[in-house]
Amino acid sequence: MVPRKTNPAFLNGVPEMLILHLLARRPMYGYELVQAIRAATADTLEFGEGCVYPILHRLEAQQLLKATQESVGGRTRFVYRATSKGKAQLAQTVSSWQRVVSSINHALQGGERGRSALA
Repeated sequence: MVPRKTNPAFLNGVPEMLILHLLARRPMYGYELVQAIRAATADTLEFGEGCVYPILHRLEAQQLLKATQESVGGRTRFVYRATSKGKAQLAQTVSSWQRVVSSINHALQGGERGRSALA
């Protein structure tokens, strides 16, 4: 049996950010979203349906997403869209993520005392 590739533990909150980002761009149903995440991350990150659907339901409960039943390819599917509240949350999350990435990059490049990448 080949071990399944897993995503690093430090990705806490990343699936939510990616889902909101992708759904802010265009509405999608769950499996389509799973494929879009893989494509958007050049097959680096894989979040299966067992991970994505609970997140979709949680984001919908938080009113960050809205789901509607639609016919897609002759099948009835729940199609998800980012709400205005979801787009605002996405902007805040992306800003925080960029500060963290900048700070980590600063530290990995030798970081100097007294200088803050978060400033």
